[in-house]
Amino acid sequence: MKLSVLVPAYNLQNFIAECLLSVLEQETDFDFEVIVCDDASTDKTQAVIATLETLFPNKLNAIYKTENQGLAANMGTLLAAAKGEYIAYLDGDDIALPSKLQRQVDYLDTNDDCHMVYHESDMFDSQTGQTIKLYSQEFYNWHLIPKRSTIEHMVLFGTYMQASSVMFRNHPNLLETVASDCEIIFDYPFYINNAGFLNARVDFIPQVLGRYRIHANSFGGQTSRSFMRRERSLLDIENACLAARQFGLSEHVISRGVAHHRYAAALYFFQREELKLFKKYIEASAEFDCFFNSAHRELWLTRDNFNVIS
Repeated sequence: MKLSVLVPAYNLQNFIAECLLSVLEQETDFDFEVIVCDDASTDKTQAVIATLETLFPNKLNAIYKTENQGLAANMGTLLAAAKGEYIAYLDGDDIALPSKLQRQVDYLDTNDDCHMVYHESDMFDSQTGQTIKLYSQEFYNWHLIPKRSTIEHMVLFGTYMQASSVMFRNHPNLLETVASDCEIIFDYPFYINNAGFLNARVDFIPQVLGRYRIHANSFGGQTSRSFMRRERSLLDIENACLAARQFGLSEHVISRGVAHHRYAAALYFFQREELKLFKKYIEASAEFDCFFNSAHRELWLTRDNFNVIS
């Protein structure tokens, strides 16, 4: 089996059919499997998957859980079932565009020194279908990401790879790549761990080969409504950086990564005029005495100029 496409699902009755069909109907010159695991949905997600299972009996492998266990356990189940030489991940509300699978498999087949490849993704509003922006090339620090990146760039610069855009080579440590302590952010530690075990060189395909859906219950939609969720996300991100020590990353790189992510959180709260949380994280970002850039240093130096109303 050349490729396993892994799709976790939970309460996605409005999106899961479009997601699965977008990969099941792709034309390729290799065999691939799509494995979807429903985490005991309480809506009609399982029924939608079951219908597609009858239409694609040789390509769709559906797993139905009877008890909700969360994304980490769901991914563990999917990874244990994967048989492909290559692994691709797809959120159950995202869309793979035609030729995505063929383009990425061809890239890995013809570039032996590449271990992980991601493509550009179109962020779009689910209600209107309109493009919001390009995920990677309009990422705020994209100018710092080389065409071939590594685990160090992931730790230092964050989630410049959209979760559903990545394909990587299978490896013996696959089941060790799930960060079970993460509550909100899954893809960041997942790809850091895979890059670490693969000692990966990570390449970028600039063509848009997928669509990243933004809706009320998507990650971004939920986080925009909850400051507590944004704080918890930061903790997941920091833990992912700290866990990269197991792959031999220097303390300097890890400290710079954590400082950068705290600075990003501070900016998030500053832009929303939540000044108490802004000051909390801009001060925490200076713990290691390393700044992301001159703007970071200047904001930290002038932090007391912003009044906090209790």
